[in-house]
Amino acid sequence: MLSTLGTGAAVASLLLAGSASPTSAPFGEEPPDGKITITVATVNGSGCRPGSAAVAVAPDNTAFTVTYSEYLAQAGKGSKPTDSRKNCQIALDVHVPQGFTYAIARADYRGYASLAAGAKALEQAGYYFQGQQETTRSSHKFTGPAEGNWQTSDETDIDSLVYAPCGEERYFNINTELRVDASGADPQTTSFMAMDSTDGSINTLYHFSWKQCPGHRR
Repeated sequence: MLSTLGTGAAVASLLLAGSASPTSAPFGEEPPDGKITITVATVNGSGCRPGSAAVAVAPDNTAFTVTYSEYLAQAGKGSKPTDSRKNCQIALDVHVPQGFTYAIARADYRGYASLAAGAKALEQAGYYFQGQQETTRSSHKFTGPAEGNWQTSDETDIDSLVYAPCGEERYFNINTELRVDASGADPQTTSFMAMDSTDGSINTLYHFSWKQCPGHRR
């Protein structure tokens, strides 16, 4: 089991290999019935070259997932110095039914890690709507020895939710980072932390909080 320390308004939960995926839960008002489309506008960073990130909306419009295919940081034997820190900034083009707006109430980040004794790792993330300030980054620290699936969850208090401006199209930007420090581990070992999946079974889950724009009725 992986050990982790969270900062800020973060909730950390730990998974053993083979544990079930997190499920979406409703936040805020009932989600709209209309179609929601999300496409990847741009991706930048050492952890996500173009084409290595995919997005999908939950059938009930309560959440969406982002799946990475090449997001891994590692340190130790056989690693280059640049391998120890990977980051990704992804801009999503989100279209929601007219008269509704959304915030992100909770984000669940998942992956797999193998940390030798004495090794440390860090996962951190923040997000923002185009033209607005980034949310305070939530970070989670992991310590070895450990090997298995990991999950961290960052939840925002209802009074602190930041909603997309009604009637405006703004990209939703997600910034994530993985770091591995093997300076305290046996130099003959290799440690890594991944937030990727080759078959789509591991993804990050973003839970919507919906509300109606002023003057709109269902």
